[in-house]
Amino acid sequence: MPRAVLSLGALAVLALALWLWGFGGAAGLGAWARAGQAETQQAMARLLRSLRAGEPGAMVGLLGLCFAYGFFHAAGPGHGKILIGGYGMAARVGALRLSALALGSSLAQAASAVALVYAGVFLFDLTRQQMTGLAEDLLAPVSYGAVALVGLWLALRGFRRWWRAPRGDRTCAGCGHSHGPSPQEAARVRGWRDAAMLIGAVAIRPCTGALFLLILTWRMGIEMAGILGTFAMGMGTASVTLVVALASVTLREGALARLATTEGRGVVRALTALEIGAGLVIAALAIQLMRATL
Repeated sequence: MPRAVLSLGALAVLALALWLWGFGGAAGLGAWARAGQAETQQAMARLLRSLRAGEPGAMVGLLGLCFAYGFFHAAGPGHGKILIGGYGMAARVGALRLSALALGSSLAQAASAVALVYAGVFLFDLTRQQMTGLAEDLLAPVSYGAVALVGLWLALRGFRRWWRAPRGDRTCAGCGHSHGPSPQEAARVRGWRDAAMLIGAVAIRPCTGALFLLILTWRMGIEMAGILGTFAMGMGTASVTLVVALASVTLREGALARLATTEGRGVVRALTALEIGAGLVIAALAIQLMRATL
């Protein structure tokens, strides 16, 4: 992609971030998302009654509303966007792979809601209030804590790379050994380990709306509708995290396009700085969200 296009895309992402966090846009967006969630949840309750009565088209309508609920849920403040966006800045992972991680984390969060509800119902005989309390009072802070640990780990990995960087950036012509990371080595994704940490940190805390849907459909005897609706919510959530993933890749590549040099040393230094900075930001925001839940 041409550097000019990447630079313009990076400026657009920066302008959006400035509006969100510098001019109160995040508060307005959060209020809009909460209102959308409330309206969608009320409409879901009505459609569930229609579905139980066997009205045609009710299932399709329910899945559409569940997708919309997931979209509104993800549009508000949340740890999934922080982690996916921050990781996209910290590691030079491709847009396709980061999008797959965003999708996987959203669907894993839906699966955790299904697991919590049916384990609570059949194994532990928990009430709706107990399951919701477990998700909000225990799993939410644990999830934010896991996100913070991922951020600190990214920062530590960046510091270690920074510490090694002064020894050299390329292969030594005299001895033939590499004394430091090349741009390709600095950009290498850590495979399944990174993916497992990202998806696990997001999936620990299930969506409260999904718990409400699953418990209600279980009581109404239409369990499969609740399970399918929960995964539709996951797809709605993924629609937002995918945008965040692509935006983070655009911002990162736009910055690197301005700093790249023939030998690649500018890319190595920029990647290291991005990894440290993004890791610290992820940790700070996650700790702030965790404190708000305690």
